[in-house]
Amino acid sequence: MGSERALLLIADIGGYTDYMRAHRMSLAHAEVNTARLLEAVIDAAGDFELIEIEGDAAFLSRQADAGDGDAAVAAMTEAIVGMHHAFHRERRYVASVLCPCDGCVQADNLKLKFVAHVGEVATQTIRNRRKLVGIDVILVHRLLKNAVPAPEYVLFSEELYATGAAGRLEPMHEVAQELEGIGEVRTYFADIADVAGPPPPMPAPGWPERLGRTVGVAGRGMPYMLGLRRRRRAAAGH
Repeated sequence: MGSERALLLIADIGGYTDYMRAHRMSLAHAEVNTARLLEAVIDAAGDFELIEIEGDAAFLSRQADAGDGDAAVAAMTEAIVGMHHAFHRERRYVASVLCPCDGCVQADNLKLKFVAHVGEVATQTIRNRRKLVGIDVILVHRLLKNAVPAPEYVLFSEELYATGAAGRLEPMHEVAQELEGIGEVRTYFADIADVAGPPPPMPAPGWPERLGRTVGVAGRGMPYMLGLRRRRRAAAGH
């Protein structure tokens, strides 16, 4: 088991639990739409490595070498902006389908938030899958439960904030919170709108394209409706 210093980043879809409370057809389409959104987010993550998909969230990591602080933080900021824009472009795509079920109609209410930390992690490989473990992995997951008063935000741990990363994300606001098994910590957040700005404009799709997207959602949702594929579950607490 090796260890390294790493930037840890979780991109979490907000509103997922309420979104998944639907009847069977809506649930199948909600699964498809959430998968599309997560795929778009992961594809836009830059040089961050996907460690695991955790229900409604993507857990990512990037090695943080000594002396690489500015470059690492710049990479994180760029990844966050790219993932946020990709999420909202894909959300507009999902919202353009013609299906009237809740799983399609309510997709436009989903949000994206980020929590980030820097710390020491240990690496395990189990059945050819790389996993990260350690107290800092636990900490970044605990940060998902917070009192940040914004629907979409970037939340930094105190350790990451102390690197000077906040200079790229001002204005940031301090918020103290109690983490289970860890105790009280100080964290710092910025509204994602202040960091990423609005997503680039996307041309409105025509009726043939919207119809094609609707058929695509119906086709991808069929395995869920038939019970051939199990639904994802939100990640359990670490």
